[in-house]
Amino acid sequence: MAKYFVLDTNVLLHNPASIFSFADNTVVIPITVIEELDHFKSSSDKIGMHARQVLRQIDALIKKGALDRGAKLENGGRLRIGFVPKDTKLPEDIDSSIADNKILSVALEFQEHGKDNVFFISKDVNARIKAHALGIKSRDYEKQQVEYRSLYVGWREVEVSEELLSSLYQEGKLVVPGISLHPNEFASLKLPASGAREVLCRWSLEDNSLRVLKEGQSSFGIKPLNREQRFAFELLLDDTVQLVSLVGQAGTGKTLIALACALDKTLQLKPIYERVLVARPVIPMGRDIGYLPGTKDQKLSYWMRPIFDNLEFILAKAKPSIELGLGSHRDKKLTVEDLQQANILEIEALTYIRGRSIPNQFIIVDEAQNLTPHEIKTIISRAGKGTKIVLTGDPEQIDNPYLDANSNGLTYLVERLKNEKLFGHVLLSKSERSVLAAMAVQRL
Repeated sequence: MAKYFVLDTNVLLHNPASIFSFADNTVVIPITVIEELDHFKSSSDKIGMHARQVLRQIDALIKKGALDRGAKLENGGRLRIGFVPKDTKLPEDIDSSIADNKILSVALEFQEHGKDNVFFISKDVNARIKAHALGIKSRDYEKQQVEYRSLYVGWREVEVSEELLSSLYQEGKLVVPGISLHPNEFASLKLPASGAREVLCRWSLEDNSLRVLKEGQSSFGIKPLNREQRFAFELLLDDTVQLVSLVGQAGTGKTLIALACALDKTLQLKPIYERVLVARPVIPMGRDIGYLPGTKDQKLSYWMRPIFDNLEFILAKAKPSIELGLGSHRDKKLTVEDLQQANILEIEALTYIRGRSIPNQFIIVDEAQNLTPHEIKTIISRAGKGTKIVLTGDPEQIDNPYLDANSNGLTYLVERLKNEKLFGHVLLSKSERSVLAAMAVQRL
């Protein structure tokens, strides 16, 4: 039986391609949604961009059929425009002049005309509650959602026998019967009788075996403080892994170690990458403070303060710059300004990354949990030859009002790419910033 999906404005702003996400069913866009998109289209931010994209798609579909009767979609479905009925079926205590309620009245009209399988799709929980109260089936838009609580962590514990462990030490690799891991997944091998002793390994796709991790890895004086950070160092320093995601709560060290490894790979005598590009979405926590004075770089410095804090901490541990190939600064420690003047470090807002092609760079995207799946795709598609991208973030601290822990682009990417050999992921859980920070994460 054909289904009818009535879309709220926020669904289209979240994902402009959502029109094509409902298979061979009918998608209904209320005329009120078109009016709201027209209001948003003049905005210069991503919301305006998404609004313009949706309107262009609808305009192109007009050629394939009258929208009031249903324009054909490539997936076999149809797109219709729904009009607000003159005689609304809304109860008297629901204000029919409010846009959200007009959209609900369209869904109610379809249901009243014998369409039994009508679904109202919205990312607004309040709108979904009102839909349920009116007897309309409602759903969140879940096309690009994953369950964060069951997110792939990038490593697992494996119990092995004494014989298998001895074989690992002798041959340098181990094939564990019945065990198959994801590409670049890690394992903590333990004997059943000794829970404290462990051997850290990484899965190799070459021969489907586990190989012991190297000891003593560090970058710029930054060393891993726990096994999860060791896993992260392994991925960050491996040039064959071109895309890395580090997910973890505040204080787990994801941004710090990403920056340390990026500088290490860029400031070697024979550098792997030409420069480090650090970007983050410009989304405030809490109420926006409004206009910021100065040039673009000066404005960005306010948003990038967390990045600068980490860089200053790393550079304070670094050797004098003459040993890092910057001879003009031979008698003093490196500073963030030195790196920027030498064109080794570039700080950018994600707003300006669209349309670029970025080869031979180590890109770090911080606070990636505030990006949609579409934005994550846009960023990764900017990578040119020889570029590595690292995405860091905490899906439990999202400031984007249109996203949550299950629908953001970072968690979506982890689940979609976990079987790709160019991708590696680690979920960091232990806070190493301070005892106070750890207490805040655990108790508040």
